[in-house]
Amino acid sequence: MDLPVDEWKSYILQKWSLLPKSIQVTISTAETLHDLFLHSSPLLQPEDEMFLKRLSGGYLVGKDPDASLFYREKGNQKFQAKDYMGAAVLYSKGVSHSGPSSTDISLCYANRSAALFHLGQYEICLKDIVRAQTHGYPERLQPKLLLRKAECLVTLGRPQEASQTVTDLESSFAAKPTLSASQFQILQRTLCRVKVKVQEKENLPEIFPEALTKTFEGVDLREENEQIPGASSSVSLHIDPLKGRYLVATKDILPGELLVKEDAFVSVLNPGEVPLRPRGLESKWDIQVTNGDLHCHRCLRHTLAPVPCDGCSYAKYCSQECMQQAWDRYHSVECSLGALLLTLGVFCHVALRSTLLARFEDVGKVTKKLCGEMSNQGICLPESKNPVQTLKYDLGGEGDKKDKAVETPIPGCDINGKYERNYNAIFHLLPHTENHSPEHKFLCALSVSALCRQLEAAGLQAFTTDLKPTKLKAAEPPVLCAELSVWGVAMLRHMLQLQCNAQAITTIQQTGSKESLITDTRRVRLATALFPVVSLLNHSCSPNTSVSFIGTIATIRASQLIRSGQEILHCYGPHESRMGVAERRQKLRSQYFFDCDCPPCEREKQRPSAGPGRGAFRCHRCRALLQGDDVLSCSGPACMESVSRDLLVSRLQDLQRQVGAAQKHLRNGRLEVAIQLLLGCQSDAESFLSAEHSVVGEIEDALAQAYAALGDWEKSATHLQKSLQVVEVHHGPSSVEMGHELFKLAQVFFNGCAVPEALKTIQKAEKVLLVHYGPWNDEIRELQKMKSCLLDLLPIPVGPKE
Repeated sequence: MDLPVDEWKSYILQKWSLLPKSIQVTISTAETLHDLFLHSSPLLQPEDEMFLKRLSGGYLVGKDPDASLFYREKGNQKFQAKDYMGAAVLYSKGVSHSGPSSTDISLCYANRSAALFHLGQYEICLKDIVRAQTHGYPERLQPKLLLRKAECLVTLGRPQEASQTVTDLESSFAAKPTLSASQFQILQRTLCRVKVKVQEKENLPEIFPEALTKTFEGVDLREENEQIPGASSSVSLHIDPLKGRYLVATKDILPGELLVKEDAFVSVLNPGEVPLRPRGLESKWDIQVTNGDLHCHRCLRHTLAPVPCDGCSYAKYCSQECMQQAWDRYHSVECSLGALLLTLGVFCHVALRSTLLARFEDVGKVTKKLCGEMSNQGICLPESKNPVQTLKYDLGGEGDKKDKAVETPIPGCDINGKYERNYNAIFHLLPHTENHSPEHKFLCALSVSALCRQLEAAGLQAFTTDLKPTKLKAAEPPVLCAELSVWGVAMLRHMLQLQCNAQAITTIQQTGSKESLITDTRRVRLATALFPVVSLLNHSCSPNTSVSFIGTIATIRASQLIRSGQEILHCYGPHESRMGVAERRQKLRSQYFFDCDCPPCEREKQRPSAGPGRGAFRCHRCRALLQGDDVLSCSGPACMESVSRDLLVSRLQDLQRQVGAAQKHLRNGRLEVAIQLLLGCQSDAESFLSAEHSVVGEIEDALAQAYAALGDWEKSATHLQKSLQVVEVHHGPSSVEMGHELFKLAQVFFNGCAVPEALKTIQKAEKVLLVHYGPWNDEIRELQKMKSCLLDLLPIPVGPKE
């Protein structure tokens, strides 16, 4: 949810429509963001703030002991049903709603450790055991916690520590016999079993956890660009009056070469595909799982055992270290504003966090940047005890002593021409103020005004010159910046920037049954971020790069050969493989305010019917393609068949509904029913759709999954190969989509013991995925494991007898 909730948007649009025409004109014609903010902010009335408060009050972001008990009991139900993953998530929700050093939080941590133990997550289980003890886990329950700890240590190959834990447990039994006879006997038997395991392990050499495979973050650029931190030396930065800043190849670049590796300047985790549900009558607490339950709110790492903020139930982190860093840098301000930020949307949240992070640069520099728009016109802030002096925009951060403007050829660069990957670069991203509608600017301005007033009302001294790290319970909050309106203008600027400059951080998420031997995945949006270097890339509907993410780190690789002098191009979303030229151009114009003239767009404008098979209808009599607008005619030389487009579109929609129903049966394990429905869909599709239609590929892929679930690997491979043909037509033989589909086919051949076919497919999948992800991708490592296993199965060739 990038923008505010619909209720607030509707409310503000209604308010806009009731404003006098003169005020609308004043706001619409405001020449600067300062003027826009100055004229809009006073229009936010107390009744508006009350309405917003009611809306945000529907989000449960505070601590609630009753919620903690509710989630713990729900987690227990999942645990008893042996759904340990579901139990762990619900226990985590219970942890988030519990206060620190309470029985509630200790019980939730202990229960989560049990779920993690059954999931084989022994290291994380040990951490949760420590957390439970730290928060005062009841002494009478300690024995079973220590037994779990000993079993983890044994399994991890740490027998000395396990032996010490067993000794401590025996001493505890002797000193404080608090258990009943039956409980004591059960624990005693378990203890004996653990002691046997410890003795067996002690007779073996000490086993240490295997060194972690080099992670994605360890992959560095071959040679970093001296002028563009985070970019390869194979690119250079240019500027053009029409297309702005852009990157160009300084030499021939091979497919797969790493061009950019950059950590986000700022990122905010998206609440999930379905936002946090407001408090309702049916259920006070929501048990649905969102991104916020499974990923660290700072580094975005996936985690099964998040550590919650001590002050709210929403923010969760992968570790105590991440929690502390977030608190020091921004969450100490955001903590009490969680419900308001969820209501105002991710863009408003990113805008606030960007300005909070700006405090960690030289405050004098930052203030000059924020005041630049006003000071260039000689404007002083109203109601200021210390009027802001007239300043020329200072890219280097220090005012020219001779009161001369410092000019640099490219915005965002310092006086030496080096591109700064800092707040200066973020500030120079264009807000496109003149292109946004007056209503949208008014919505953003009032949303930011409401946030600023809440900061003031809460006494949260957010913008400070004292940037020493604070503890989670700092006794002395930092001092409030006297010019909060300056920071309000900055937040408004960032909120408007985000429509054109925000980068969606995505992740590959597994879909379907976790027990399935064949991986089915989809790309989901995880967070919204600003990347100073990534933002330099211009758009193409057929880009020459591929972008991937691990946590907050983005990497851009060449997806094809890029010749020296060619521009480095990235797709903003509308891709030629997914939509036609008219739809692409409309989307780009409405969101990014430009008309795309990339080669695919120019080519399709000249030949609108290019590539007709990808989404085309065909004649049910002679199978030739149908052509036309409202009425389609057969392209066959001897066929006079014609049909209404509306009729065919209606048939297609019915077919898609049937496919959706079959996929639902497939997800629920009703395989035979799913297969019968899909075979019917397949027959229907053949009668009026081209063989390359995306729905045909969807049907074949679903049939492949169904037969794989039944263990019929041969049929599964047959259908998956048909799906591959459709993917290749839509996305190309070297596309990332092709790589994922080849990975699935390799799994089918592997499980069906078709060794030669599996090895051949593994090689193809590796080649494609390496270009887009590099060697540290999960799917590539899985392919390498399969290949190693298959090579071990191959017979050793016997040489000729002498």
